[in-house]
Amino acid sequence: MKKILTKNEADLLTLLTDSGYSKTKAKQLVKHGAVAVGDKEATRADQLVSAGKLVCVRSEQEMREQAKSCPGLSIIYEDEAIIVIDKPAGLLTIATEKEKRKTAYYLLSSYLKERAKSTKARIFIVHRLDQGTSGLLVFAKNEAVKQILQDGWEHADKRYTAIVEGVPREKEGQIASTLSESKALRVYTVRGTSEEGKEARTNYKVIKESDAYALLDITLLTGRKNQIRVHMADIGHPIAGDKKYGAKTNPLHRLALHAYHLSFNHPTSPEKRMEFEIPTPGKFHMLFSKKKER
Repeated sequence: MKKILTKNEADLLTLLTDSGYSKTKAKQLVKHGAVAVGDKEATRADQLVSAGKLVCVRSEQEMREQAKSCPGLSIIYEDEAIIVIDKPAGLLTIATEKEKRKTAYYLLSSYLKERAKSTKARIFIVHRLDQGTSGLLVFAKNEAVKQILQDGWEHADKRYTAIVEGVPREKEGQIASTLSESKALRVYTVRGTSEEGKEARTNYKVIKESDAYALLDITLLTGRKNQIRVHMADIGHPIAGDKKYGAKTNPLHRLALHAYHLSFNHPTSPEKRMEFEIPTPGKFHMLFSKKKER
């Protein structure tokens, strides 16, 4: 950890650049929560720092130590308010009547309690990923943070990679419908005019294609249960491996849906935009030849 004692009042960016960091690097350090002024994490590179204040800059190694993996999960980011993980396909987000322990919530909660040596360490569900979907999942560390994130969740940028059966005729477009859920817990599009259900909008773009499949980049404009799965089935191109919504094939031996990108305003420092991106599993690309890329 590098420590900088402020001799004269100055903005944080100036202090960091005077200490040998480039402007770009200094801004990245602040953005990723690596800089603290006194005992508080810095949220803006242009904030004024008074004389006598101690500025601490964590090294990349220290940041990696903070984002350790816990058994069964990979922690992408953690601070005092939120924790972001990469959920593997096949793992539930939260418990069901049949399964209480093999969930992202249980694994992460147990890990944090063990690390803190306290049963009071808690996490709160902000959103969910289906059991078959892999990728970025956010938890809050207190109820107030959970509420702030959920209130603004439709403004979060949520992007997915998916493989669908067949190739959509329209290579780019938006699917919009009203979604409802049956008593059998199957989500469906409400046809005609109806007061039941919730509006759902999904943008998609074909990235690669083969004779049998298409690789899509998908942006979720709303966040309804099973939304992407239902919308792709609605246009006749269900997600590969999604037997529930009509898929006939399962080339990856899993649901071919991955949440690779997520960005949102930090719940306790709203001026700070948090942005996370992880690679799409390599086997998603194995079905496509380079000749068919778009």
